[in-house]
Amino acid sequence: MNTNRSLPRRVAMTATAVATGLVLAACGGDEGTSTADTTRSASSAPATPEAGRHNQADVTFAQEMIPHHRQAVVMSDMVDSHGASGEVKALAEKIKKAQTPEIETMTGWLKAWGEEVPTGIGMEDMPGMGHDDSDRPGMMGDEDISRLGKASGNAFDDMYLTMMIEHHEGAIEMAETEKTQGAYDPARTLADDIITSQTAEIAQMRTMLSAT
Repeated sequence: MNTNRSLPRRVAMTATAVATGLVLAACGGDEGTSTADTTRSASSAPATPEAGRHNQADVTFAQEMIPHHRQAVVMSDMVDSHGASGEVKALAEKIKKAQTPEIETMTGWLKAWGEEVPTGIGMEDMPGMGHDDSDRPGMMGDEDISRLGKASGNAFDDMYLTMMIEHHEGAIEMAETEKTQGAYDPARTLADDIITSQTAEIAQMRTMLSAT
């Protein structure tokens, strides 16, 4: 500033310069902050949630197949202490090994989707579900499981194979519904695997029954 200018003039020019500097600084700071915030938001944005890729058919498939698989495991657990045939025992072990990880997989889906996870071998613990599962595809009622538990030897083997064929047929029915109505690709893939593996086991069990 020129010292020849009056004091009021110098004060006014100084105030203008300071104000202009503050405005420019503020604009620059806001732009920098905005860019940084945008970068952080983009880098921390979550991936598309699992909930966005499934429908009610997928939920129903998992909620019904979990207790269905659990019942197959319970029935197969009886074979060691009640059955007679080594071939039946080997089949029961195969069923348990196949269905246990599938239960864990479907449980993970339901948790990710924020849906109810069955906790028992039936649907009685699910909202709106009754206590009798015998009317669900392939599911054995309490009396059926009790009868199986009271049998032994060859009689147990025959009963186990007969019940498990019906049980597998129910699983295939549910899997076919999932393939036509579901939207979640991993669930549809699992449904296809269930159809393939359990169809083969049904054929094996029918052969075993015809040989007794």
